[in-house]
This record gives sequence, structure tokens and C-alpha cells, in this order.
Amino acid sequence: MSGPQQVNLTDLDLAQLADVRKQLDEELTHLTSSFQQLKAVQAKFRNCIECVRELKGGQSKPVLVPLTNSLYVPGKITDAESVIVDVGTGYYVKKTLPQATAHYNAKITYLNTNISALEEAIAKKQENMGSLINVMQAKVQEAGAKA
Repeated sequence: MSGPQQVNLTDLDLAQLADVRKQLDEELTHLTSSFQQLKAVQAKFRNCIECVRELKGGQSKPVLVPLTNSLYVPGKITDAESVIVDVGTGYYVKKTLPQATAHYNAKITYLNTNISALEEAIAKKQENMGSLINVMQAKVQEAGAKA
């Protein structure tokens, strides 16, 4: 199997260029959406780290325990030295506060590599879109000059 073939944009007619533009638009939309989702998850993990920091020394601190999205009961922290961490796919693990912080820092680092790769892909697609638009404009001007 070979990779994607490169096509010279100037060899395509306007209808084909429009199809390529539509495909590039869809790809850019998907990549941008993925980028935003990864940024949101990264912010969630940073918030988890901040909550772990606030928990230190909070032995008798009152808290609200969520039962649903809008229903809470008052509670007290009985063990401020460990937390239960959602490690994915319905699994939870008891970790010390430093372990929990390290876990979330590792997640953030992993997300940073994915975000960087997405940024590069988005920049390349935007560059391709710019080239495509330039070729389309040249073709329209050329067609207008012939008419």
C-alpha cells in the first residue's frame, strides 16, 4: 500500500478544486474540534492537580459531596492523605496525593505531545488551503480573461 498521492493543483479544474476545498474544510474542522477537546481535557487535569493541592492539610475541612449534578450532601474529609483517581474505563485507584499529582502531570504531558502534533497538522492543512485558494483564484481570473 502506498501513502496519499500528491496532485498538482494546477492540473485540476474548478469543480475538482472545489471538491478538494470541501474536503480540506472538513479535515480542518475535525482537527480543530479535536484540538479544542484535548485542550478541555488538559484543563480538567490541571484542575484535578489544583484540587489535590488544596486537599493537603484539609483533614477537618467541610465539603459538599455530589449525589447528582445538582444534589449535594455535606461531608467531612476523613483521609486527606489519599484520593481515589479515575484511571479510565470505569477503573478507580487509591493514590497518595503525590502519586495523584504525578498521574495527572503525566496525563498533561501526554496530551501536550498530541496537541503539538495536532497544531502541526492544522498548520499544514491551513497552508494547503491557502495554496488551494490561490490556485482557485488564478483559475477564476484566467477563465474571466478568456471570456
